Amino acid sequence: MASTPIAEKQVQFAPKKAKDRIFDRKGQVPAEYYREQLFELEAKGELIVQRIADDNVIEVDNKFGRKKRIPIQNTWHHKSCGQCGHIPGYSTSIYWLHRKLGLKYHDPRDQTSCTAWNYYASSASNPVAQAAVALRNFAQAYEDGYFPLIHCGTSYGHYKETRSELIHHPELRDQVRRVLDKLKKPFVFPEEIVHYSEWVHVMRNRIKEHQVLDFSNLTVTVHPACHYHKLVVEDAIYDKELYDGQRTAVVSALVETLGSKVANYSTWHDCCGFGFRHILVSRDFSRSFATIRKIERMKEEANPDVTLTHDTGCVTTLDKSQFAAKAHGRNVGIPVLSDSQFAALAMGAHPYKVCQLHWHGVDNKPLMEKMGIDHEKAWAEFQVQVERIKAGEIEYMSWEDAE
Repeated sequence: MASTPIAEKQVQFAPKKAKDRIFDRKGQVPAEYYREQLFELEAKGELIVQRIADDNVIEVDNKFGRKKRIPIQNTWHHKSCGQCGHIPGYSTSIYWLHRKLGLKYHDPRDQTSCTAWNYYASSASNPVAQAAVALRNFAQAYEDGYFPLIHCGTSYGHYKETRSELIHHPELRDQVRRVLDKLKKPFVFPEEIVHYSEWVHVMRNRIKEHQVLDFSNLTVTVHPACHYHKLVVEDAIYDKELYDGQRTAVVSALVETLGSKVANYSTWHDCCGFGFRHILVSRDFSRSFATIRKIERMKEEANPDVTLTHDTGCVTTLDKSQFAAKAHGRNVGIPVLSDSQFAALAMGAHPYKVCQLHWHGVDNKPLMEKMGIDHEKAWAEFQVQVERIKAGEIEYMSWEDAE
């Protein structure tokens, strides 16, 4: 039977199978390269570039194939105000992973907020204040002898934009230098802006070596944080073996390494709904977007056991918005965790004493049961520590108590 013109067109435009495709990075490679520009400014005596030691680094590809250097240890942990305030198990899981892998790190007491809230939410700040805060934190990390590791996706994206501003505007560098001089701090910028999830990504095989729970029966959807892969897009990590290199590799690569299934869904690229200004001035819009545009799409198209993401606002919005949609009978009810919590649980971290899953809004007990975690036993163990604090026996739970 002769083929029809429509059938011929369908054959002509049918996508090639994965084994027959040629990997091709989409988009134009930026002519400028921040590393070269930073080193040029250092050569002129304008700043100090903090380097990662060659014996303490793993190199990975960014969006356009340039190498990005990620430190293994000796990291200065730039905490997230939202993580510490809303989902503390997010941060403690990051620290726990370092401790279990035997890697040296520093939890500073003198870090300040990045002030990106002012910039993205209200535009109430100014370039000098924004850059000076960033440089003060970097100077402190440099003086402490550790390399900055940024916990918050918004701080990460904001600092990359600040880097671009400082590189291109000498008058801004002069103004910031005067601020740093008053603080008696050096003008230092790290050779890379590194997000914690990039560290988790390069350490995923080490994490796999220490995995004690079988996650092969889990289906996972991933939400990529906008402030990770949409701000200064060329600096995010990509892998040609994952999504043909057309989506950022962080989080998804960890899920696959730990044996779980990464499920696709149609709104993968969409914002979680947080949107910064939206969450402040139109919270109902944020909650509606998070649940209808993201959670319901995941539920209907993939029906995952859990959703993983890697930024403070994303975990908070996707998790804490579902209660309102549930009250209106919407198709929601997916637990939301960070990649660090997922990795820590795989390695045997306590779900309440370390990962602090009781801070999350969606019921995660069915997920723990599927993971092989006895949540009733774990909750009883956690309550023992709570009672010790109530009785004045201890002021807070130590790492020894948590482990």
